[in-house]
Amino acid sequence: MTRRIMTVADKVSDDPSPSSPSIQHDRLIIVANQLPIRANPKTDGSKGWTFSLDENSLSLQLKQGLGDDDDIEVIFVGCLKEEIHPSEQEQVSQTLLETFKCVPTFFPPGLYTRFYHGFCKQQLWPLFHYMLPLSPDLGGRFNRSLWQAYVSVNKIFADRIMEVINPEDDFVWIHDYHLMVLPTFLRKRFNRVKLGFFLHSPFPSSEIYKTLPVREEILRTLLNSDSIGFHTFDYARHFLSCCSRMLGISYESKRGYISLEYYGRTVSIKILPVGIHMRQLQSVLNLPETETKVIELVKQFKQQGKTMLLGVDDMDIFKGISLKLLAMEQFLIQHPEWQGKIVLVQIANPARGTGNDVKEVKAETYSTVKRVNETFGKPGYQPVILVDKPLKFYERVAYYVVAECCLVTAVRDGMNLIPYEYIISRQGNDRLDKVLGLEPGTLKKSMLVISEFIGCSPSLSGAIRVNPWNIDSVAEAMDSALELSEAEKQMRHEKHYRYVSTHDVGYWARSFLQDLERTCKDHVTKISWGIGFGLGFRVVALDPNFRKLSMEHIVSAYKQTTKRAILLDYDGTLMPQSSIDKSPSSKTVEMLNALCEDTNNMVCIVSARSRKTLSEWFASCEKLGLAAEHGCFLRLQGDEEWETCVQVEDFGWKQNTHPVMTRYTETTDGSRIETNDTTMVWGYEDADPDFGSCQAKELLNHLESVLANEPVTVKRGPSCVEVVPQGVSKGMVAKRLLATMQERGMNPDFVLCIGDDRSDEDMFEVITTSVACNNCIAPNAQVFACTVGNKPSKAKYYLDDTVEIDRMMHGLASVSEQSISVLG
Repeated sequence: MTRRIMTVADKVSDDPSPSSPSIQHDRLIIVANQLPIRANPKTDGSKGWTFSLDENSLSLQLKQGLGDDDDIEVIFVGCLKEEIHPSEQEQVSQTLLETFKCVPTFFPPGLYTRFYHGFCKQQLWPLFHYMLPLSPDLGGRFNRSLWQAYVSVNKIFADRIMEVINPEDDFVWIHDYHLMVLPTFLRKRFNRVKLGFFLHSPFPSSEIYKTLPVREEILRTLLNSDSIGFHTFDYARHFLSCCSRMLGISYESKRGYISLEYYGRTVSIKILPVGIHMRQLQSVLNLPETETKVIELVKQFKQQGKTMLLGVDDMDIFKGISLKLLAMEQFLIQHPEWQGKIVLVQIANPARGTGNDVKEVKAETYSTVKRVNETFGKPGYQPVILVDKPLKFYERVAYYVVAECCLVTAVRDGMNLIPYEYIISRQGNDRLDKVLGLEPGTLKKSMLVISEFIGCSPSLSGAIRVNPWNIDSVAEAMDSALELSEAEKQMRHEKHYRYVSTHDVGYWARSFLQDLERTCKDHVTKISWGIGFGLGFRVVALDPNFRKLSMEHIVSAYKQTTKRAILLDYDGTLMPQSSIDKSPSSKTVEMLNALCEDTNNMVCIVSARSRKTLSEWFASCEKLGLAAEHGCFLRLQGDEEWETCVQVEDFGWKQNTHPVMTRYTETTDGSRIETNDTTMVWGYEDADPDFGSCQAKELLNHLESVLANEPVTVKRGPSCVEVVPQGVSKGMVAKRLLATMQERGMNPDFVLCIGDDRSDEDMFEVITTSVACNNCIAPNAQVFACTVGNKPSKAKYYLDDTVEIDRMMHGLASVSEQSISVLG
């Protein structure tokens, strides 16, 4: 397969203009459940198939929106709607690749049904639309065999992609919930694959999502993407909340971009609703058959003195058709003046799934239509016209052109482009204006009543938004839409048209790919390798100068050196943050004593804890140095007095701090206040993580305002907000320890400093600066600044967790014990 040569500049702006996103790839592989292909058996009696492009496919519209073939080469990977016999599959594959650049996926008998109609439609789709399987008839209970079919299909997709991908150069864009575990299979085959994922359905709140038995597997495999896209901020917020609550991964917003750090890789979050294919819709508006259909509808409604309201929905439980019909019934009761003048045309597209829920929706729809028409109908007038046969696109567009108002009242929908199509259709063209009897230059108008639970709602600020469950409210919205002044309707239409016409499918595609390209730029600057098995696989990516601390490396350096400085943070380093009992174990105390007994070592615990707590916990460690309250107090040995490192005479700020912290403690269940001699801490380890984090941000701002003129600093720590005297930092302790060793004539040739949070970065900075300045540290000293977890840090090394730190420290302690016994 030939590759395209890039003819545009390599440079990508860090702050691109939102009005004209541009992309700069060789080739893009678009992966979706279905190929943009229609397959039909040959009609001349011979075996084989005829293939044509499906113009309604989003994948094809996406490609067309990106521009001409000369700009970007696109390969499609997906399924065909028709089942192809195994004997024909090779020939079909070759034909589709050569003619349409499509790579079809084929499956063993029965697998696709279990995948699509089983796991996708019975379990994922209802759950993502907020429907819990409270009974076997309501949604589908989790079925492990259907999940295995889902995983198997995703793996087959990965196999087909690997047949055509150039992993160093190609970009892969995966679409929708059918393929959520595909990122892991691709990342496992090539660590640096450039991979984007876009979810076209809602993403439910964490309370709904966490009922899914495979919740963590799906989250982790999505995080193997480089960029994850959502239609609305709500969907993205729910996803980020799930990552925080279930995986402990928090996000950050930087220069307008939202991202997560996942094992050293940056995963960007893109929030952008998809648009429509403007050129395609405008070409349909220009078709003669569209004009003919509009003429027919004008005669049927407008010339008969009737105003048309329009609904276009799939016949499924989430589109709210029956609620809309009940609202129409209520409208006719409350506004009898519209009886005989208003008609609701409800176009009901065939449901994509099957099951009892679809049968129930159909039955309720037909019975409600019948009741409304029998109650309010009369000869020559039916208030509701149900169109339950498949319509061609031009026919649907003709209905849009004639309708005075479009009603989209789904109870939950990922995006829904019906309002967008309606707006562009109402803009029309000169020929349709004549059919509608409009004078040249007449301002266009349109009205929308839309559910607040659909993805396009936030982008249509001129629409009348409704809660579809509130029948009275929807009925009043219908009346408002009809009674608004012509000028108001025109202004709302103009506002919507301006947005929809500029944010089309091409804008959406280019914007997403631009973000994907920006995120993938640092692939080549990092060293990466894969760890984990199955769907727990992930890639660890590190800066070339930032690497995992090798046990062999540090033990070797420890053995070869004779003057050692060891600085250790406590919470989150020697003691896991999740531990309920925070006091050190007997093994930890033994390890520290073994290190302190070695006369070559000077060991110091540097903690935010109080003097009293540290003295009690480490009473048996007589030679251990302790630094309390971030370095406000220091004691280099157990028999020494505590030394005050920073003189703070005025503690009046505590009187202002305590009532503020108390207010937040009272309103945040699981939070606490810790008052030390020189510091105050508000901790929320036991609170709801999302609410606690939100409250911590508010408290930080509140305290910074209240204490603006006080000699203190307000800091955000792990699950806490701290107020400490100005000038206090753990870096001071590092400086003091190194200076003391120098005074005693033992410039260290080995320095180990381990910490896990922002406050420890000050120690790392002091140590690395001392190396650069050749100050207090012996020439050619072995220096190990080590953080906990793979994350941005001034440290050069990292260890994964407290378990690895404990193992390493016990290893060093055993070396000291051996050397002491030899000397003894």
